Amino acid sequence: MKEMQFKNEKHPVVLFDGVCVLCSGAVRFIIRHDKKGRFRFAAMQSGAGRKMLDEISVPGDFSGTVVLAENGKYYFRSAAILRIFKKLSGLWPLLYLIIVIPGPVRDFFYKFVAGKRYSWFGRHDECMIPEESIKSRFIDQAGTGS
Repeated sequence: MKEMQFKNEKHPVVLFDGVCVLCSGAVRFIIRHDKKGRFRFAAMQSGAGRKMLDEISVPGDFSGTVVLAENGKYYFRSAAILRIFKKLSGLWPLLYLIIVIPGPVRDFFYKFVAGKRYSWFGRHDECMIPEESIKSRFIDQAGTGS
């Protein structure tokens, strides 16, 4: 986890692959189950997403990785997903119990699915464009929520 420099946003931010069908579906799932409207979103390919990726400044390729920026820290892969589940409504927070499985084991499965996501679920030609009803949940090019 790295300290976050993306200080304009007060909400947890989910950074996702905007052309990935699975990832876009996951964003819609989060929005549907985030009854308190906690999360904000940015596609990695957007100006805000690229800015966040630049600020992470850790070695490695994060193109197939969900990133959660929360309370001044970044979480990657399975840790990000589990922290997201923890804040959703319903029974979804129970999945956070998977955190007891060591990170390398969880991330092995995460990387396997991430590596197959385009062939299994498909790929959009361009980033997901949010409907008007959820547009305020997406971070604009300047790096702040609408």
